[in-house]
Amino acid sequence: MLKAVILIGGPQKGTRFRPLSFEVPKPLFPVAGVPMIQHHIEACAQVPGMQEILLIGFYQPDEPLTQFLEAAQQEFNLPVRYLQEFAPLGTGGGLYHFRDQILAGGPEAFFVLNADVCSDFPLNAMLDAHRCERHPFLLLGTTANRTQSLNYGCIVENPQTHEVLHYVEKPSTFISDIINCGIYLFSPEALKPLRDVFQRNQQDGQLEDSPGLWPGAGTIRLEQDVFSALAGQGQIYVHLTDGIWSQIKSAGSALYASRLYLSRYQVTHPERLAKHTPGGPRIRGNVYIHPTAKVAPSAVLGPNVSIGKGVTVGEGVRLRESIVLHGATLQEHTCVLHSIVGWGSTVGRWARVEGTPNDPNPNDPRARMDSESLFKDGKLRPAITILGMSSWGAQGCESSPAGEGQWPVGSVCSSVCACDSSFSKVPALVTKCLLCARFCVSHWGQKARGAYGQEGSLPAGSGPQLPAPVCPPMTSPWYPLSRLPRPDPC
Repeated sequence: MLKAVILIGGPQKGTRFRPLSFEVPKPLFPVAGVPMIQHHIEACAQVPGMQEILLIGFYQPDEPLTQFLEAAQQEFNLPVRYLQEFAPLGTGGGLYHFRDQILAGGPEAFFVLNADVCSDFPLNAMLDAHRCERHPFLLLGTTANRTQSLNYGCIVENPQTHEVLHYVEKPSTFISDIINCGIYLFSPEALKPLRDVFQRNQQDGQLEDSPGLWPGAGTIRLEQDVFSALAGQGQIYVHLTDGIWSQIKSAGSALYASRLYLSRYQVTHPERLAKHTPGGPRIRGNVYIHPTAKVAPSAVLGPNVSIGKGVTVGEGVRLRESIVLHGATLQEHTCVLHSIVGWGSTVGRWARVEGTPNDPNPNDPRARMDSESLFKDGKLRPAITILGMSSWGAQGCESSPAGEGQWPVGSVCSSVCACDSSFSKVPALVTKCLLCARFCVSHWGQKARGAYGQEGSLPAGSGPQLPAPVCPPMTSPWYPLSRLPRPDPC
């Protein structure tokens, strides 16, 4: 029998996935229409002999997580359980802490998968390699270019035997172009080195602090404490893959992962891909539309678009390389490119929401996604646009829900600290920035440009008197986002 363990981590400060992780645990964020870890569970359920799937992390078992676990058990007819850590224990601490649960029933081996990776999950190939020559640790590896390899765990292997001779986590200089994918196959004997690390940590803590169990003894880092120490001792081997793989560390990487999974749906789940039908919206490339979404027939969608539950897409909408989360509304003739539209958000008529993609270099087959932080030197980097939960993105004055002079307070995209749409006939919008939790005001514009470049003008002095902006104003509010200067954050 086999088991699988998915390491889902937990909420931490400074995560690069904000503001998306404010409203839902990162492992449940929808990528290509389904929660991120559902791709992991689907891959594990297809392995013959799989008996149980365990999720380990330190998220509170709230209602969304509980509902997801119940639905997963029914769909895949497998026990799917969540084991909550008492504190963050690192990538290996949870495995050792719940070792009795993992080894219950006597599995011959168990998979360990990081939740924040996108892959085609060649688990059957890893299992075949393990059964041909059993070793405590089998790592899935892939290649990256020399520069990007410094951002991952680097593996030096024996080309003949595939033994890991040397392992360094995020080296300062080039070590190898083979990187760790965060997907492993462990034998039950693999827990013995984790026990040794735990005992060593406990002894070190007792020497430094008072006698007793040191709270930090349970924190075990697989990469630094185990792989680096055991490399070259005949216990760790690598299985190389040339399939799809990417980390999901930022909102931009979530869009890229959605693109990869949507392309795989052509083979694995063709029923999830929308098809062009007479009287329906125009579909270009791979598009996922939830059955409860309402899409106008004149909308043009794709490529690489995911539309969530209860979304409303109005007439003449253009969507490309974007994720629209459940409950959002895209009003007539909006244009959304390289963006994530948050839960319950509304993008007004003739608005243009455009982000700056940071995809891997298509001319470099070894290029990987750069999951950079939102800020650099105190300034926001150009990135994809994120409309936060319950925000109003470029709402026209004729249909303002709060009435003339009363503008809704919501949350704003993380690319700029103001309403970062370009729009036609749109007054100012007061928003609350998720990053700094302060209020920002975008000025009235004398010129505006809609989704297709039409220019218009507003009467001088029209509209309500607005307070002075807290954040630096956008100098040309009618330009597309790609040409806007990025102001400093609040």
